[in-house]
Amino acid sequence: MTSPRLEPGTLAPAFTLPDQNGDAVALRELRGGKVILFFYPEAMTPGCTLEACDFRDSLEPFRAAGYTILGVSRDEPEKLRTFRERDGLTYDLLSDPDHKVHARYGVWGDKLNYGKVVQGVTRSTFVLDEKNRVQHALYNIKATGHVGRLRTLLDV
Repeated sequence: MTSPRLEPGTLAPAFTLPDQNGDAVALRELRGGKVILFFYPEAMTPGCTLEACDFRDSLEPFRAAGYTILGVSRDEPEKLRTFRERDGLTYDLLSDPDHKVHARYGVWGDKLNYGKVVQGVTRSTFVLDEKNRVQHALYNIKATGHVGRLRTLLDV
């Protein structure tokens, strides 16, 4: 069963998750700034690496427009630290191994994988405003070209 999806205008579910160093990151601490929160299936896999590196390569325009980028996966902090170091990622990666935050954002549940229904992560991105309200909820996105389309959508 898939979790309910978030709609633009709704308050983003609050969370506190460890980053790649094990330090707690709380969404409420980011109020006052805009946030791009992207959920990806697994660190160091080809599609996830492509998406993460696209965010890395576009980080300055996003930051100049006031956005904080955060990646979220079910990987443990140690694997996220390795991923971040290996690929020169310059933003935080958050660990949600029990996928509770994934479920609250509607990105965990049934999905088709090569014609079979499996439980897993639906690659998705959320753009949050300064009050942590959802501006855009982009579900079931493709890793390739996603960051470019997001930059166009946000005019950054």
